[in-house]
Amino acid sequence: MKVALAQISPHLGELGKNLDLHLATIERARRRKAGLVVFPELSLTGYTLMDLVPDVALEPARHPVFRKLAAASRAIDVVLGFVEERGKGLFYNSAVYLSGGRIIHVHRKAFLPTGGMFEEAKFFAAGKNFRTFTTSFGKAGLMVCRDFLSYGAGYLLSAGGADLIIVISAAPGRGMTAGDVFATSRMWELMGEAISFFSTAFVVYCNRVGFEDGKAFAGGSFIFDPSGRRIVKAPEAEEDLVLADLRPEAIRAARKKWTFLRDDRPEVILHSLQRIVEDHED
Repeated sequence: MKVALAQISPHLGELGKNLDLHLATIERARRRKAGLVVFPELSLTGYTLMDLVPDVALEPARHPVFRKLAAASRAIDVVLGFVEERGKGLFYNSAVYLSGGRIIHVHRKAFLPTGGMFEEAKFFAAGKNFRTFTTSFGKAGLMVCRDFLSYGAGYLLSAGGADLIIVISAAPGRGMTAGDVFATSRMWELMGEAISFFSTAFVVYCNRVGFEDGKAFAGGSFIFDPSGRRIVKAPEAEEDLVLADLRPEAIRAARKKWTFLRDDRPEVILHSLQRIVEDHED
């Protein structure tokens, strides 16, 4: 399967402009024979929303924006980020997988950074689950930005049998290294390398670019194969549509060589975590 990383700069708070940007980018990816196009975190709205959150929130099963995006997914699978409203007045930073004209899976960001330049928990509720789901490529799982930096979340998707782990992100860039690369980019790539190797799954990471409220978003989207080898990387801080071929036989080859998935014992992890939680003292 050919995967496209849509490293875009969304328009803050402007659903109409962002819908047009998504539809145009989906069409570009389709014309380049991609089977899946992945957009960044909160790609439909921009990131630094704060009090705008209720104004741009969508119920994906009902909103006309999602009808248009679902229609576009009849020709190519789509992953994107949006503000989800569940019930009345409960908002999530969510990712959705669209395929065949319908919603396949929604993941709600569980780890909300709040402190320093981040204020997510002031405006969003926290998700509670990490689940895999079936796609034409195999089992997949979604994460949103800070979820990826919790290695326990990566383990949950691996234990769920993920062949494809998709991470959408709005990560600012901080610090510069030789070659005009953000120092923080190494952190994300290190996690991508580790999770892809030990889960023997493809890791697809799409980060945004552009500026909002004094934040410069880093870009540098990437894909790692199931042996922990980086197979593509987008440029730092520039809009781009980067494609790579993901070959399912690479998963089988990695799992024949490394038996991490075969030898995993999630029941041991569960028992130990239950004890840790019960013994925890505030």
